[in-house]
Amino acid sequence: MKKLPVSFEFFPPKTPEGAEKLRAVRQQLYTQAPEFCSVTYGAGGSTQEGTFGTVSEILKEGISAASHFSCIGASKESVRKELGILNSMGVKRLVALRGDLPSGYGMGGEFHYASDLVAFIRKETGDDFHIEVAAYPEVHPQAKSPESDLQAYVSKVKAGANSAITQYFYNTDAYFRFVDDAYKLGVDVPVVPGIMPITSSLNC
Repeated sequence: MKKLPVSFEFFPPKTPEGAEKLRAVRQQLYTQAPEFCSVTYGAGGSTQEGTFGTVSEILKEGISAASHFSCIGASKESVRKELGILNSMGVKRLVALRGDLPSGYGMGGEFHYASDLVAFIRKETGDDFHIEVAAYPEVHPQAKSPESDLQAYVSKVKAGANSAITQYFYNTDAYFRFVDDAYKLGVDVPVVPGIMPITSSLNC
């Protein structure tokens, strides 16, 4: 039976011990032949060094790596610089997100929506990156309505996104409805379900 293609998402470790543990976990997961592994990006870019460092390690291990890339609070110049760093590292995939600022910060920056970031990446780098964006089958918690949330997703794809990864969801009907509704609006890029696996009975 043919295996379904998968990717794995990692949080950048905060300690040397955590980094060593993550290296061991990655080696175990690589037996599943992931298409790529992505690394998250902290609020306001707070984990940038750890994110880029982990992405670099994954690439050196021979696996395609995607860096999460958030833009809230960022300037065009800072984003341009970080895109250059990732490009020079050999990164070919980005997960472009609006992101959240740490508590107490306002919107700030020159980007207010993920669609702004996607459009800027395309303008600056052409087709250098495969761009993933977020999708919310059960609606983003800050969305004014399901309709406005769907339109926000459509805007990201029309700005240049190649595919999407969903926030994990509890109702499969919501996923299929989301994909169908997007298709009706002319958006047919792949929408990959995001899954949070149960690793312990304590999580149930």
